Amino acid sequence: MSITLQIKQAVQLAVQQVYQTEIALSDILINETKPEFEGDYTLVTFAFSKKLGLRPDEIAQKLGENLLEKADLIQGFNVVKGFLNLILREDMFFKYLHQIRKQTNFGMFAANGQKVMIEYSSPNTNKPLHFGHLRNIFLGSALSNLLKNNGYEVVKANLINDRGIHICKSMIAWQKFANGANPENTGIKGDHLVGDYYVRFNEEYKIQIQSLKDEGLSQEEAEKKAPIMLEAQEMLRKWESDDPETLSLWKTMNDWVYSGFYHTYQRMGISFDAMYYESNTYLLGKEIVEKGLTNGHLFKKEDGSVWVDLKEEGLDEKLLLRGDGTSVYITQDIGTAVLKYNEHHMQRSIYVIGDEQNYHMQVLKLILQKLNEPCADGIFHLSYGMVELPSGKMKSREGTVVDADDMVDEMIATARKNTEELGKVDDFNAEELQSLYQMLGLGALKFYLLRVDPKKRMIFNPQESIDFHGFTGPFVQFTHARISSIFRKANPDWKNETTTEEHSLNEDEKGLIRMLDEYPLVLKQAGEEYNLALLCNYLHHLAKSFNGFLTQHSILRAESAATRLFRLQLSEVCRHVIQHGLSLLGVDAPERM
Repeated sequence: MSITLQIKQAVQLAVQQVYQTEIALSDILINETKPEFEGDYTLVTFAFSKKLGLRPDEIAQKLGENLLEKADLIQGFNVVKGFLNLILREDMFFKYLHQIRKQTNFGMFAANGQKVMIEYSSPNTNKPLHFGHLRNIFLGSALSNLLKNNGYEVVKANLINDRGIHICKSMIAWQKFANGANPENTGIKGDHLVGDYYVRFNEEYKIQIQSLKDEGLSQEEAEKKAPIMLEAQEMLRKWESDDPETLSLWKTMNDWVYSGFYHTYQRMGISFDAMYYESNTYLLGKEIVEKGLTNGHLFKKEDGSVWVDLKEEGLDEKLLLRGDGTSVYITQDIGTAVLKYNEHHMQRSIYVIGDEQNYHMQVLKLILQKLNEPCADGIFHLSYGMVELPSGKMKSREGTVVDADDMVDEMIATARKNTEELGKVDDFNAEELQSLYQMLGLGALKFYLLRVDPKKRMIFNPQESIDFHGFTGPFVQFTHARISSIFRKANPDWKNETTTEEHSLNEDEKGLIRMLDEYPLVLKQAGEEYNLALLCNYLHHLAKSFNGFLTQHSILRAESAATRLFRLQLSEVCRHVIQHGLSLLGVDAPERM
């Protein structure tokens, strides 16, 4: 049982004994005592004042006296303006450290019987994964790890956007300009090759628009009548009509892209439990829409198009099927949502999607509720802010986007450069070095993109992200390697050592134990809020505190055998927590750096 929970239970009992009043554990606020005051933990009594009709300082004094007399864990107390600062018995810290050392699963939670699906990545097959995808991918993957750790049954899902006008744009451009180019005869990775023709389409589209404008058409008219756009629209109609030639080209080019995606996912340590394809779900979406029309939940306009009326919900009318019978984007999302639920019956379906889709996700949930689909209430949009580079926004259709593969290459190269400048890897062989650079480069990338609250937009600075002394993944990784180095230098049989001496705890040691006590609470809060930044902040704080501890206190050359043994035990748990926390983020913890 955590120290904080033990204190809360003792306070709960004290309130009952002193005031004959029941207080819920959730209403008891315990914080670590501020450095300028004497104490280990502080009870905030202001919340009790209204219920008890007494002054906070009076409540604090009475509860302090009761706890000192009756609670075994309390050694002393003082009151500062209604805050009850509690001084714990020293043996409480020893007992807690030994308790968590025995737990090989410290930080893990028991199964809670709840199933959750997390959908992330969701790329289009007209271009490679790009830098803009990375925050999405790492959020989804890390949240999956965290919720699984916290007792949920987790299904990691990926929806491949493999149909629609954007896919046809790449196909038309390939037909017109590729001259039979493919990944084999060009040596270009499949997803990159297809993405090149998506860019090529838009270049040609701009030229044709300008030509039509020169002939006197307006911008809007030119965009609609550009021949290459009309060809793409015709190709989409052929695709939906199962034209064999169109489907054959579509399958071939998608296979090129899937091969490229797989290589990139594998390189980043990303995996999925379920794959969905919009080409398989849009027809189900159309069926559900047709059923909703029959049941009177939807309505049809004169041109044959089908709509949903959301004005009562404060929105507007939303198109679900065009007059020619073709589906729109949200139609296939309806089909996918229903299919996912029918297959997995999860309590919650989390969509990791950027904040520019807030309205779309709101509408999707409202439509499913209006259609009385059982999946509707469990839908949750994990909305996150976009990521920009210092150079600004990226646009894939203009070819200004940074590919995910190129970003990973850059991060690994930067890790190599920074590591070599430190000059501490002379005893590594070539294979070990490459593995280290990969761990550091990807660790820096993932940690930096996860360390900011998902709701906030951010700028990614590659060089800053890999600083070995900053709020970065490599700094936390370095701390793990530093602790591992201590154990390599210690007696290999140190865990079997015993001593009759006693060790008296200093404040830095107590501080580290208090921080370890917070770890399960941080994991719980991060899981409840879907916010990996809380875990990143905790790991950085722990790593920073441990490094500060090492500058003040020796471990292997401690002043006594008892002190040395205790500090090795403390270091062991700190290393476990750092490694476990990094693993939840999808970051490797190197043994050497």
